[in-house]
Amino acid sequence: MSEQIRVEKRESKRPFIAKDGSEIRELYKSARMSLAEATVYQETKRHFHMTAEEIYHILEGKGIMEIEGKSKEVYVGDTVVILPEEKHRIFTDKKVRFLCFCSPPYSDADTVLE
Repeated sequence: MSEQIRVEKRESKRPFIAKDGSEIRELYKSARMSLAEATVYQETKRHFHMTAEEIYHILEGKGIMEIEGKSKEVYVGDTVVILPEEKHRIFTDKKVRFLCFCSPPYSDADTVLE
């Protein structure tokens, strides 16, 4: 068992724009998983991941989550599960911020735009 306690500081992570258009701040990444804070100001491009399963947990704002052509409003505190190969996007009229857990970890190479 590791004697080291790993603590990642949000402020030390620089945001970048992902392939789907969302602003991503990758908080942690290993060979098996990743956790990021995502911010969407309008919408993400419809896309899917070939291998990654994703979990979104809404932290701020509200939006409309679309998975495989079906839509549902999402609010602070909601958790959304997205399976590999499910076409999805999220859109909002203001801003929505959420945690995004991916296993295996997020990569642009695993992301296919529609």
